[in-house]
Amino acid sequence: MNLSFQHVEKQFGNLPVVADFQRDVQAGELVALVGPSGCGKSTLLHIAAGLEHPSKGQVLADGKPVSRPDPSRMLMFQENALYPWLTLSQNVAMALELQKISRSKARSQAVAWLEKVQLKGFEDYFPHQVSGGMRQRCALARAFVTHPEVLLLDEPFGALDALTRMTLQDALRDLIQETRPTVLLVTHDVDEALFLADRILVFSARPSRVLKEFRLSASGKTHDLSDFSATRREILELLGIVTEDTHPSLSLAEELAA
Repeated sequence: MNLSFQHVEKQFGNLPVVADFQRDVQAGELVALVGPSGCGKSTLLHIAAGLEHPSKGQVLADGKPVSRPDPSRMLMFQENALYPWLTLSQNVAMALELQKISRSKARSQAVAWLEKVQLKGFEDYFPHQVSGGMRQRCALARAFVTHPEVLLLDEPFGALDALTRMTLQDALRDLIQETRPTVLLVTHDVDEALFLADRILVFSARPSRVLKEFRLSASGKTHDLSDFSATRREILELLGIVTEDTHPSLSLAEELAA
């Protein structure tokens, strides 16, 4: 499914957040949105999901205006939002049952998707009985189980430790390569954007505009990312963040918080 943002603007009261955003996202493409907090990245996801309406302009999904939520467009938040009273398999199956799929078939598909995200054997555990990374794996399975045409990811791994985050980035990339949805990813992690994205859009502070677009080769990427060091440095400088060349002791998270 193609997404087309046509002169999208968003204002909350007297506060302008997004200024004239125009971009097309092609079917099967992963575009990462990077920028300062409060610049409207998540707002653009909510508009694409049909949860928010633009103040001006429109979003088209395969040429049709987006006006409300639709199962073809799945939004995944930073918090896993699992139902604590349901097991992991029941949480995943719930997404299918809401689409009127029988409970037995939904359970079978849920178990299969939990296996895809390496949660085999944990189907009957409750969310509080597993780690944060495992809960987010379950949330990934729930996002993919309905085979959405568009996946809208709002900092899905932002609350996880670095090692778990990298492991889940691998899992996400494998699932995307298997199912080929169109993906918009909001992240504050520049390395995550470099690892996953076909394109990166770097936003200014609000009212946001695109400072620069980076097109990346998606093949053969590893977490080393040494081939992208110049791009990484340029993105950080666009964001007003000192690079590791200036402060070698700073981690990326510390740089982004600076």
